[in-house]
Amino acid sequence: MSDKTYLDWPFFEPKHAQLERELDAWAARHIHDVHGADVDAACRALVRQLGQAGWLKHAIGEIDTRAICLIRETLARHAGLADFSFAMQGLGSCAISLFGSAANKDAYLPRVERGEAIAAFALSEPQAGSDVAAMACAAVADGDDYVLNGEKTWISNGGIADFYVVFARTGEAPGARGISAFIVDAATPGCEVAERIHLIAPHPLARLRFDHCRIPASARLGAPGQGFKVAMATLDVFRTSVAAAALGFARRAFDAALAHATQRKMFGQTLADFQLTQAKLAQMATGIDAAALLTYRAAWQRDQGRKVTKEAAMAKMTATETAQQVIDAAVQLFGGLGVVSGHPVECLYREIRALRIYEGATEVQQLIIARELLREAPASEPS
Repeated sequence: MSDKTYLDWPFFEPKHAQLERELDAWAARHIHDVHGADVDAACRALVRQLGQAGWLKHAIGEIDTRAICLIRETLARHAGLADFSFAMQGLGSCAISLFGSAANKDAYLPRVERGEAIAAFALSEPQAGSDVAAMACAAVADGDDYVLNGEKTWISNGGIADFYVVFARTGEAPGARGISAFIVDAATPGCEVAERIHLIAPHPLARLRFDHCRIPASARLGAPGQGFKVAMATLDVFRTSVAAAALGFARRAFDAALAHATQRKMFGQTLADFQLTQAKLAQMATGIDAAALLTYRAAWQRDQGRKVTKEAAMAKMTATETAQQVIDAAVQLFGGLGVVSGHPVECLYREIRALRIYEGATEVQQLIIARELLREAPASEPS
């Protein structure tokens, strides 16, 4: 049983603690690890389950960042693919929630909430990941339509999504100021899955190709050239929630390691009796709490309407790096068992690695934090 005292922190309202308790109980009954399963089928089934149980309503509409983070942390403790399925519904539809027209919201969000339509977020390209200004995928206005050409890669839910929120260069200005966002139905002619990508922690992932893909101007989210703003507003929500997912993985690894250490007999005592083990457990627990404080600070601030670019980057960087350290320590404490394929900590070891990269690698988070600090710094007086 994971420590739940963090739910008493002043970042939360009573409704948040109730949400976590109800979801934890539901997940214990309905969500199980699907190691070795058909990943596409498992994701589709999980999205339906989450929708039918009402959990996906928290991923759309009026965004409660703390609720999203608690849901991701809780689901990640139970199964990484369950967290992924929830998160991608939110990431893929958040831009519609924040910037979509009434018609777009009516057409997509209810189906996302019910788990009847799978969403995806298509930002990265082969030569433009964190460097959004280097984007080459282009959408050219043609009457009442846009014609989309180019590629996107590392697209989560690629291959199983019913629609994508796609970012493309529309040329209103140089760099990031000349990008717009569009909803593209997966069945649109000219939209195709060019390649399925397989990861060490299985998730649906693909490279997409757009070849003279015609989409109506009404599918644009926000004003022309506002795509970078759309992307950053979405990532400010879900970058913080990546930190929460990392917390879920870390807590599960810590719980497993603590239980194992108190039971494993070695040299006439338990593994937990060794001071080296105690020091490692202390480091793991302290790191988790520190990461949780940063994560829920960022979530709380965002829910207060504050800018959280720096705080979300701090949370994402700290939580994912800490979770990697915690899970690695858990593998070490389990010894040989920790590297057996399918063992819980071995699965967590593969799950956590990608979190240090996607939605901005740790090094990118460092650049974001430094940029924000320098922006906030007072101008120096001439000497």
